[in-house]
Amino acid sequence: MTDLADRVLPGAFTALVLARRGALRLLRPDKLLRIARIRAQWGVSPPAAFAIGAVRHPDRPAVIDERGALSYAEVHARTTQLANGLAGHGVDSRTRVGVLCRNHHGFVETVVACSKIGADVVLVNTGLTPDQVRGVLADHDVDLLVADEAFGDYLAAVPDGTRIVLARTEGTTRRTTLEHLIGSSSRTPLRPPERDAQIVVLTSGTSGPPKGARRPANRDLHAAAVVLARVPLRAGERILVPAPLFHTWGLAALLLGGVLGATLVLRRKFDPQQTLAAAQRHRCTSMFVVPAMLQRMLDLPESVRVPYDLGTLRVVASSGSALPPDLATRVRRAWGPVLYNVYGTTEVSWASIATPHDLKEAPGTAGRAPHHTSLRILDDRDRPVKTGTNGRIFVGNEMLFPGYTRGGRGTVVGELMATGDLGHLDRAGRLSVTGRADDTIVSGGENVHPQQVTDALLAFPEVRDAATTGVPDEEFGQRLAAFVVLRDGQRLDTAQARERLRSRVARFAVPREVVFVDELPRNETGKVVTRLLREQLPDTADRDG
Repeated sequence: MTDLADRVLPGAFTALVLARRGALRLLRPDKLLRIARIRAQWGVSPPAAFAIGAVRHPDRPAVIDERGALSYAEVHARTTQLANGLAGHGVDSRTRVGVLCRNHHGFVETVVACSKIGADVVLVNTGLTPDQVRGVLADHDVDLLVADEAFGDYLAAVPDGTRIVLARTEGTTRRTTLEHLIGSSSRTPLRPPERDAQIVVLTSGTSGPPKGARRPANRDLHAAAVVLARVPLRAGERILVPAPLFHTWGLAALLLGGVLGATLVLRRKFDPQQTLAAAQRHRCTSMFVVPAMLQRMLDLPESVRVPYDLGTLRVVASSGSALPPDLATRVRRAWGPVLYNVYGTTEVSWASIATPHDLKEAPGTAGRAPHHTSLRILDDRDRPVKTGTNGRIFVGNEMLFPGYTRGGRGTVVGELMATGDLGHLDRAGRLSVTGRADDTIVSGGENVHPQQVTDALLAFPEVRDAATTGVPDEEFGQRLAAFVVLRDGQRLDTAQARERLRSRVARFAVPREVVFVDELPRNETGKVVTRLLREQLPDTADRDG
């Protein structure tokens, strides 16, 4: 299909891919007319996906979570009521709505309802600390926060003036809830807003507070077709989504699932055994994960893992961090040729996709650039490098983000944007990602900046000097290791350091190892020599002070 894609126009390519995936098929004339009207009004948007689903397959489950299933007709009707309810609370196209939720139908309904009234949505990472959440809400001028009741500490930190609606509650509450807004609001259909709502996905704070990256609006289905040409998802299938919906990869599952009229199977928290159980129970045919989730599932004892029947699983789509070669091989041995490795960033969307064949030939590869995507490796002077030579990864496609919410767009060369990673291409055109262009690491699908951890450690009264760096990790792609020099006469151990860091940095930024050393290796200019630092891990240094 890829060769053919290069020989046909984008419109024909899109139609061909969607037809092969079952998303285009013959319908009764009255249904075709209704769908045409929806497309004319709503274009390619989350409201359009569920409205069309309500016409084509009204009784098909759109979302299944721990509380049960909601059909496409139900989600379409409920999000209209929710949109009317939010509008009654002053939410409109000038409003920003924050979403602090785990994976459940309330997350999906909030995104769709806000899009129906043109309100921008800021997806808040649930791994941030309450203070970081407060900073995100203030920095992005969030007027209303939809949050799970479980985040009580976060709700106490919400800036003054930000209203709160609970998305998921256990028992009764005095606060306004999504169910109350849905149940008490009009079913009157809404007219499309004058402006398209934007979805803002947070980066993980590579140089300070997390940045908001505005996702580009889809004007047609070509972007979806580009991914579907390589990742063979099918219309109407059941997609298990352990990846968090606030993450770019989880959001991609939601948007692609809407295009395909798929059923999203969601769970609030990832648990490796419960994920396997859900895949079996709901006979899921595809799954969206980050590599660390694959690692944890395959690390289960065989007596626990093997009895689960995953015979229906055709596609395991992984993204968010580096895929270790050994992990790719283990997936193939356990589940067959089902693994697809998608490399991209919040800023560039996709860059390359590795198929099961690619991963068999070169385990751990990020694959090849898909249709209508430019992938280049450039040196520090923005010149192309030779095949096999490491350099900065640049990408060009139709889904490059328009910029951060507070300005700036990153490094751009011509029509290409830097991913912030380093890598090289082999002779087959397959990409290998070798690390970050700066000292930022990706751990378990999250970007982590070591300097934030270093600054937190230096604030400890016992610490005289500290440095933090990334080291390879089979489970998370990379992990943080902290190196600490204590003041004379002071004592601090690894457990104490990690526990105190949990209240100062995001959960995913707490280093797995804290190594206590006498001195940090520095060069003449005072910079820590990372190579020498890593040599002290961990057999040449004590873990506890």
